[in-house]
Amino acid sequence: MKRDIANDVDPDWAWSSYQPSESRPWTLAMAGHLYRRAAFGATYSELQQAVSGGPQKTVDRLLRGGEELDAFHHVMDQDELASAKSGNMGSLRAWWLRRMLKTPYPLLEKMTLFWHSHFGISGSRVGDSQLMLQHIRVLREHALGKYSSMLDAVSQDPAVYLGLGAQSSRKAQPNEEFARQLMHRLSLGPGNFGEEDVSEASRAFTGWVVLRGQLRFFDREHDTGVKKILGRSGNWKAEDVLRIVLEQPVAPRMLVRKLYRWFVSEVEDPSDRLLDPLAEMLAKDYDTGRVVETMLRSNHFFSAAAYRRRIKSPVEFALEIVRGMEGTLSTVILSEELAQLGQNLYNPPTVDGWYGGRHWINSATMTGRCNLAHSLFARNGRYGGKLDPTAIASRYGYDDPTASPGFLVALFLQDDLPKSVREELRRTIPSSIDTDGSALRQFASNAAALTEFQLS
Repeated sequence: MKRDIANDVDPDWAWSSYQPSESRPWTLAMAGHLYRRAAFGATYSELQQAVSGGPQKTVDRLLRGGEELDAFHHVMDQDELASAKSGNMGSLRAWWLRRMLKTPYPLLEKMTLFWHSHFGISGSRVGDSQLMLQHIRVLREHALGKYSSMLDAVSQDPAVYLGLGAQSSRKAQPNEEFARQLMHRLSLGPGNFGEEDVSEASRAFTGWVVLRGQLRFFDREHDTGVKKILGRSGNWKAEDVLRIVLEQPVAPRMLVRKLYRWFVSEVEDPSDRLLDPLAEMLAKDYDTGRVVETMLRSNHFFSAAAYRRRIKSPVEFALEIVRGMEGTLSTVILSEELAQLGQNLYNPPTVDGWYGGRHWINSATMTGRCNLAHSLFARNGRYGGKLDPTAIASRYGYDDPTASPGFLVALFLQDDLPKSVREELRRTIPSSIDTDGSALRQFASNAAALTEFQLS
């Protein structure tokens, strides 16, 4: 029987801060693990800084972001707004990818991507690029803040109502879609509420209508009668429903479970016992940032239960290559290829978002990932040869052709490969001098095609 390493652990130990020791050392592999989960991979200098600084200082840096963050956001916001006003959703996707690549605060973007899937609002259903940009900005603003505040903001977001088909809810005809999704996906989970709860909660949202891209409230269309929601009766309004659902004990556990899957492991379903300390922490004030910090600092996060226990999404796969190579390329083209691999930014496939995990991988998408890696490293083609393995190896002092392949293995896989895989990869190292860098480009592409590189 397979051992369930995710649950065969003391919760108190699991969520205590990891302190390196002789038996559990802080290594290049652990630094890479942290940057894969809390960012979109790392540059070689970031990995070296992490190894020398230790886990807690590295987490500190990831939690607060880098310098000149306000200036960075100001420039990016202006560019994104111009794209949104032009109505070009493809350009918006490209700008978000560029933000992910260049941001001094990658954890913020990683969490914004998490919430984008969590709420599952698609531009194809909203039909307005400016409203979609506003929606993503709402998610970013609250990404590491309080979930209660995020739900308040989302409940005032016209893109959400349009995306759920709930753009009009009147006293004579309440629209149940927002209330249903609020309970089913955003707070309680299936089996923890009834159809009557949905019906009664939808009455609390009557009066809200999206007109010409704005959410407006019409008092005459609001149902002022007594409503019974989850066993509690009163003349409830929208904000009361949000408060009531978050007061249910199942709500913080449901959210913690999703965060666990995002940051720790999607292989095994964690027990309630393991999640209880985090759920209790979240229930106090719904500070998701504090829960994320606890996860990232924890013994459990830096254990075998978490290491390479997620499959990279297409965005994670591609951005880890580009960030590692410290390059600049067309994110317009990249966003198109990522959409073909199943992750179309601004357009989650359903209101359930992206399922992730094994859903990312099949024979077609694996072929697509290999082809994308080859294109990214190619001397010519769609990306113009802008990612140059020889140049980046030379930048860090690995000019010797016999040393540069090892540098790439350290950069992308942190030297952590099974012996058989390492030997197979070594056989692809050119035996002759690589005068134009083509062979090293192929080697880099081979490394990115390994099963180990698909895992986060």
